[in-house]
This record gives sequence, structure tokens and C-alpha cells, in this order.
Amino acid sequence: MMIGDSWAQIGSTIAGLMFTLATLQQFFPHQLRLSLQQFVLASLQQFSLVQKLCDKFVNLFSPYIIITFPEYSGYWSNQAFDAIETYVGALSTTKASLLKGSLVQNSKALVLTRDDRKVCDEFNAVQVWWVLEPSPTSSSEDKYFQLIFHRQHRDLITGSYLDHVIEQGKAIQAKNKQRRLYTNNPSENWGSYKKNLWSNIAFESPATFQTIAMDPKKKEEIINDLVSFSKGKEYYMKLGKPWKRGYLLYGPPGTGKSTMIAAMANFLNYDIYDLELTTVKNNTELRKLLAETSSKSIIVIEDIDCSLDVTGERKKGRPKSNEKETEPENEKTSKVTLSGILNFIDGTWSACGTGRIFVFTTNHIDKLDPALIRRGRMDMHIELSYCSFEAFKILAKNYLDVDSHDLFEKIGILLKETEVTPADVAENLMPKREKKDPDACLNSLIQALEDAKEKAKLKAEKEKNIKINKGKNMKFYAKRLLF
Repeated sequence: MMIGDSWAQIGSTIAGLMFTLATLQQFFPHQLRLSLQQFVLASLQQFSLVQKLCDKFVNLFSPYIIITFPEYSGYWSNQAFDAIETYVGALSTTKASLLKGSLVQNSKALVLTRDDRKVCDEFNAVQVWWVLEPSPTSSSEDKYFQLIFHRQHRDLITGSYLDHVIEQGKAIQAKNKQRRLYTNNPSENWGSYKKNLWSNIAFESPATFQTIAMDPKKKEEIINDLVSFSKGKEYYMKLGKPWKRGYLLYGPPGTGKSTMIAAMANFLNYDIYDLELTTVKNNTELRKLLAETSSKSIIVIEDIDCSLDVTGERKKGRPKSNEKETEPENEKTSKVTLSGILNFIDGTWSACGTGRIFVFTTNHIDKLDPALIRRGRMDMHIELSYCSFEAFKILAKNYLDVDSHDLFEKIGILLKETEVTPADVAENLMPKREKKDPDACLNSLIQALEDAKEKAKLKAEKEKNIKINKGKNMKFYAKRLLF
């Protein structure tokens, strides 16, 4: 380490001399300036050659080994670097005199870390050194860590110690983690760099299973399934299956599908990746996006039946020989196929991370291709339907802080006779004044339910009359054809 510092000091000195010469040479004659430039170039080349030779000589006889951990590995971010950065930053912060305090983007609290470029660590009575350096091959802000240790401890450091560093770094990250909500950027904005595939903001939804309005038995079933999955890493490994699970949420609009996703993320402390398929051009881009999602996260495709054609793609036949294939006037930008989606959630690429949950939502489950939602891909199908009396009681507790009321019986009867979503019920229970008035809110809900019941009745009568008139017209035209 001392030799490396010496070279750095020499390099800094030479750089200073070069700057001084560059400043002074403007006052020299032209021929003298050319001679000085040639001298500077020759000196730099000789210095670079001598430095390389000395480095090779030192490495040949040095008892130390250096392992480099770059921030990025090719096109992808290096997750080992992130864990090391967290671990090294947290080393002995109680004893260090030079600290750095920051509210990290993905952290929910102020984080104190050491502000030293070089940090010494000890593991099983063996000393190692961590050095943070800027990348010499990039003009960006890329950086890398160097781990320096004596070669006689090679097996210990490359085995147990590095496992310890990665494990502890990830544990610290999980402890300080602020849940994030990600969305994919259009590929036109990716550029040639790695950081632009996903944008993210802090995920601060307060939704929990305690407040979600649904049947308590169904809710308990979902919670038990999530707990079993979150603790099932070894079990999945024993089965030889990727550690992932799929959930299909279906039901009319306003029945709480997005709220369910938020409650799942808060329950598991997972990030959410909201994948907008219409901005993904092809299956290759889809795989790149998947590779850049983190383990233990929820990948969501909402309204998948509207995102792309996943309904009749496998049923469409080829055009007959005498028919021409016509291209639509406005060709869709996205060429993601059903096959690409299937590989995304259940193919080889789906195993590139662990602990992931895939969630699809739809208002029309009957429109989806059976191959997309079969067990093994969408393992659990969760129907979120119209508001039941049990769901109403949860909403009444959440919004009005009441467990029982004289009007509950009437509301229960109306809910059985009317199809109304939890979102509509919640809107009527929302106090319209600063002071809560349960009587007024419940009466407002009763009025809304009665209005909805009357509208449904009128709609049913109208449809019945249309059907009767259609039947009469059919009979009329049939008689005319006979005569």
C-alpha cells in the first residue's frame, strides 16, 4: 500500500509540473514550445513504462493479494459491490473520528458511515484492507473496491470472509431499507449506460392486510401463503424449483387489486417493479428489465389483458393462400409476445433472481390465455369481488371507528341485493366534515345502496324489454319469409 501511495504522489507531482510547463510555454518561441512538448510526451511514456515494470516487479515478490470489485460488471450493476459498500461504510462507526451522514435514497433513516477511503478490517485475527478507488477506465462516476490481504490467508478471505461481508452488507441494507416503487423507462432513454432501465421513488403506501376490506378467511389464506413462501427458500431448493411465486388478482374495477399489491409489499418489506409492457419493444428488452430487478421483490403487470394481446394469440390461424396479410395502419411499438411473457415468468430467465413474486391483475379473467394463468405460473388466483358484509364491517371500523350500529342490519341486506365495490362503499363512509358522524355516513351509504339497487332494477327491466322486442321482431320477419 505504501508503494501505491508513492506512485500516486509521483504521478501528482508530474501532473503539476506538466500544468506549470503548459502555462509557461505560451511565452516561449514556437520552436522551443515544440521541443518542450516532445520532451513532455517522452517523459510521460517513460514514466508509464517504468511504473508498469515496477508494478509487475512488486507484484512478483509482494506477499499481498489484491481483489477488485467493480461497481458494474459489463452492462449490469454488481450487487456484490453494493453489499461491500454498505459493509465497509458501517465498519466501526462508533470508533471512527471521520464520519459521513447521509439520507440515502433507498434508506428510511439517516445513515452514518465512515468517510475514509481506506478501511482496515479484522476477521478471525487476520487483517485486511479495503480501498475505494475511482475507475481509471471510465469518465463517469464509476468506482471499485480493492480488497488487500496476505497471500497466506487466501482460502480464509476468499471463502468465509467474503461470504461474511456479503451477508452482513445485505443484512444492513435490509435493516435500513426504504421500500421503492420502480417503473421501466422506454428503451429510447436507456442510452448506453446501466442506470437508466428503471426509475424509482419512495413507496409510502400505508396499506396493510389489517385495513384491507375483504373476507377474513380469504385474507388469512393469503397471509399464510405469503409467510410460507417467504420462509421457503430451502424447501424450493429441495424441490429443484426456482424460489418464486405468482398471484393473479382479478375482479371488477374498484375491488382493491392495487391495494392488495401494496399490502403484500408492506407485509414482506419488498420493493415493487411496476412493469409497463406497452413501452417494451420486444422480448429481449423484457429479459434485460427482468435481469435488473432485485431479488425479494414484487414484479407487477396491471391490467395485463389491456397491455398486449394475450388472449387469442395462440388461437389465431394463418391467413388462407388467397388472403393477404394486411398490416395495421398504426403498427404497435411493442412486439412482446405471449411466449416472451411465459418465459419471463416461468422460463430460464425467471430463475436469475430469488424470492421474487409475480403479480398480474385483470378485470376480465375469461379473456386471458389459459397458458398464462395456469398453476406454476400464476400459483394462486385471488378473486376480489363486490363488497360483502364482512368487508363492509372492516371499512366501517377503518373509516368511522365503529364495530356495530343499528343500521348495520339494513346495510347487510342491501349489500346482498346490490353489486357495489369496496371503493364505492368507502367513498360513502368517508366523513365529509372534520368531526366524524357515523349516523350521517351510514345513512349516506344506505341511500347510495338503494339508488344502486334501483338502477340495477331499471337496467334489468330495460334489457328484458330489449330481449322481448328482439324476439318479436325475429318472429315477424320469420312470418314474412314464409308468406
